[in-house]
Amino acid sequence: MNKLKTIGLSALAGSLAVATASNAVEYSLSGDAYVSYSSEDSTTTENASGKHFAADMDLYTNASTELDNGFTVSFYQGINTNSTMAVTSAQVTLGMGSLGTLQLNEDFGSRANAIDDVMPNAMQETWDRVADINITDPSFFGAATTQGSVDYRIPTLDLGGISINASYTYDPAASEEASNASSGGLQTSVGGEAIVLEVSGMGLTLGLGQEKIDNGPTAGGDGEENATGYVRFAQGPISVGYQEAYGNERHGSATALVGRDNEAEFWGIAYTAGDISLSYAESEYTNLAIGATAASLTQELEAIQASYTMGAMTIMASLSEGSNIGATASGAAGQNYEETSIAVNFSF
Repeated sequence: MNKLKTIGLSALAGSLAVATASNAVEYSLSGDAYVSYSSEDSTTTENASGKHFAADMDLYTNASTELDNGFTVSFYQGINTNSTMAVTSAQVTLGMGSLGTLQLNEDFGSRANAIDDVMPNAMQETWDRVADINITDPSFFGAATTQGSVDYRIPTLDLGGISINASYTYDPAASEEASNASSGGLQTSVGGEAIVLEVSGMGLTLGLGQEKIDNGPTAGGDGEENATGYVRFAQGPISVGYQEAYGNERHGSATALVGRDNEAEFWGIAYTAGDISLSYAESEYTNLAIGATAASLTQELEAIQASYTMGAMTIMASLSEGSNIGATASGAAGQNYEETSIAVNFSF
């Protein structure tokens, strides 16, 4: 009997040894400091106009190692140090070679959320340069399954110069951050999943994504579904892109459970030559009509941006305009804005 125990323990120890690290763990710490000056001018209400300085400082930690079986394990965490310390992004990734990659998205990082808005830009997305808190983010695809989810990504397939990438995301608690490892699971029945397929070759990239959210018995109503598709083309210093997204909200029997579908559209063009980049982009967002409720006026955003990089310093400028921001469901007009921003980012 003791011999059987010894054999069993030896076998267990041998299997566990496969998952031990054969190399020392590599650590790195980096960060950046982002300083900006912005001037907002509301063409609708004077009290919504203003000027201000702002600073944002972030730290990025990375750790990685290799296991005896050739698999790799890496950890990434982004920390915002502005006013208070807060984790803004965190992932744990298991690289399995030809078997693909598994990634736990504690905070953001899912592949679905990575294609929410892939338009080329010299500074930031169109919706990230308007100061009004009532702005509706048109990049809603992948937002529900980007925290507390797990990605599986296939190895890149190369077929005659054509690269194919695909991923599957599972989120047992959609729209919720991952639980602390020692606190148990979240009490929710709202699960979600997302699929992304991207094909690229000869400067052209096509991407498709589908996200499904199962509301479960406690949320009521039918499930929700988001979809997006994009095309990007790069030739020399020029890159252009076009993207659409559609959100099919839940439709329950009770009035409170009736959701309004929404749609978004993006396009952009950028010119990059060495350390200089220029771009122009637009985005639109609309809440569609449902029953007796009319569609909202389309929120329109546009931005002209430029950047120049000198070593660890990048100087950026943006001229943005927004119309019908925060437009109500009844069709009433929202706020109209113009915003000018100048920023300097230092990487260290």
